[in-house]
Amino acid sequence: MGLLGSLFRPTEVIGIAADTLEFVLEASEDSHPDEYMGMLRGTRARDLGIEEKGLVVTDVLVIPGTKSNPVSATVKTNMIPNDRKSVGSVHSHPNGVLRPSDEDLATFGSGQVHIISGYPYGWRDWKAFDRDGQPRKLEVIDVELPDAEDFFHFTQADLDDEIDR
Repeated sequence: MGLLGSLFRPTEVIGIAADTLEFVLEASEDSHPDEYMGMLRGTRARDLGIEEKGLVVTDVLVIPGTKSNPVSATVKTNMIPNDRKSVGSVHSHPNGVLRPSDEDLATFGSGQVHIISGYPYGWRDWKAFDRDGQPRKLEVIDVELPDAEDFFHFTQADLDDEIDR
């Protein structure tokens, strides 16, 4: 792999926070009969008090200008933030089919994990896939998430820490 490959290798996504999955399922149900779509962000497991190395999906970004209907959802790619915490995408299939379509696969180009939720949007009505559309394991982790209001409160030290990552 070489030095550069090991320096820039992405940190593995090890799971999704239970509260984040609950949000995904509720947002999918609220959007029904149209598809729901968002971008997934991860937080370092150690920042959540988890000993294991890796990232936990903790946030879903709803992208301005997202358009959806019963068979598709599209985002304005120029509205997706260039964010090092981005780890993949999520969207719903109102028909309940939990496998990616050819159109879905075309959007899986970046990110490690892509979630599809399906009607009726219960705790078993979702699957995770890698960028090639192959099913992958994604553990649901019961972890306390930081207060959402803290997202907008940061110091220069926080910015410096983010740059150093």
